[in-house]
Amino acid sequence: MLVTDASDDLYIALVLLLSAAGIVVTPWLVTRAVRLLRRDGGGRDAQTVVKGVAALTGACAVGLYGWGVLHLLMLDESGQALACEKRLRSEQVESVVGYEYSFLPLHFRCRVTGGRTYDAVVPGYVNPVAGAFGAAALALTWAARPTYWYEETKGRL
Repeated sequence: MLVTDASDDLYIALVLLLSAAGIVVTPWLVTRAVRLLRRDGGGRDAQTVVKGVAALTGACAVGLYGWGVLHLLMLDESGQALACEKRLRSEQVESVVGYEYSFLPLHFRCRVTGGRTYDAVVPGYVNPVAGAFGAAALALTWAARPTYWYEETKGRL
C-alpha cells in the first residue's frame, strides 16, 4: 500500500501521472475492444471475442480507477477540510490532525487525534468494482491466450 502526505511532491506527481494515464489508456482499450468485436469475415473467432471483452473490462477497470483519482486531483487544501467536515461529526472535525492518501487501494482519509482515520472523497464503490473488473480482465486475457502459447515460448525461456 502506497500512502503519502498531500504536501509531498510524490503525491502531486502520482495524481497527475495516474490521471493522465487513465485519460489515455481508457479510450485506447475501448477502441481496441470495439475493433476486436466488430471484426467481420474470417478474422473473428471465439478467441478474438474473448480478447475484445477482456479489453472492454480492462477499460472499465482503468476508467473507474481514473474516476477515483480524479476525485483526488480536484482536492486542494480547503477541499480537504471540507471533505472531512462532510464526513465527520461536528465534534470530530475539531480534532482533525492530518490527511492520508493511498493509491492502492485508492483512499483519502481524515486522521483525527487518537490515530483513527475516516474515509472521505473517493467513492466507496471505486476500489471493489475496479478490482472486480481488473480481475475479470486478467482472467479473460489469460483465457484468450493461444492454446499453443506454451509451445511458442518454451524455447525462449
